[in-house]
Amino acid sequence: MLAEAGLLLLAVVGISFSAPLAAAAAVPSLAIAFWRTAMASVVLAPVVGARPDRRRVGARDTRTCALAGVLLAVHFGTWVPSLVLTSVATSTALVCTAPLWTAVLTRVRGGPVAGAEWAGVAVALAGVLLVAGVDLAGSPRALLGDALALVGGLAMAGYLLVGAAARERLATSTYTLLCYATAALVLLAVVVVAGVPLAGWPAAGWLSLVAITLCGQFLGHSLLNRALRTVGAPVVAVVSLLEVPGAALVAALWLGERLAPGTLVGLVVLLGGVALVVRGSRRA
Repeated sequence: MLAEAGLLLLAVVGISFSAPLAAAAAVPSLAIAFWRTAMASVVLAPVVGARPDRRRVGARDTRTCALAGVLLAVHFGTWVPSLVLTSVATSTALVCTAPLWTAVLTRVRGGPVAGAEWAGVAVALAGVLLVAGVDLAGSPRALLGDALALVGGLAMAGYLLVGAAARERLATSTYTLLCYATAALVLLAVVVVAGVPLAGWPAAGWLSLVAITLCGQFLGHSLLNRALRTVGAPVVAVVSLLEVPGAALVAALWLGERLAPGTLVGLVVLLGGVALVVRGSRRA
């Protein structure tokens, strides 16, 4: 359990750097969404290919991974653009409403959600709002960013739930490769239709893409995917809420974004909510 907690903490560190890196990169948002999944797929392909036992995937699992990939593409295709429309803290806070949608979708599908988990989600979301200081009375540009981040949060919830089902039968590397590759193909189609360039920026832009892929995909999403089998989608979704204070702190120190006054209070509330969910899931 301690090893699993350590990997989840490392995943939180990875995704905490993802949003500030994407916001600072001199690369179009949809291009970032495509390249982070495409680069990760290229690295994972030989890893999976070298293991014969991981190449065997049934039709059902292929469909499940494809659905997860489409949902991941929607998540990145809406959330990454929101980072340049509203603040990193607000965008991250709104996309991290995923635990609420995860609990709702789990219940809709007939799955069990303990009362302590519902309470933990509510407390954690209150902490998210305090940390980010979300203000929905902003400009039309900021409101569009807020709306995109919310859609990204809903897509993230679906991605985690579908991924949890796939991870019951597939190795992490196999599932992750199929999911990332599908997301890359979907995003490539969107990029082509939208006429977004996929190259032509300076070396610093490519370095940003490599850093985003390393932090966001390999340290972040890949480790979260690994945890889906052992702790489940609701717990993974709530633990990922720790990205909110992490991203806000990185953005404040690196990009000069102002931290909301309630950040420290919100962090304590957020941690309390995470603890409630983890405790509730153990009793369920």
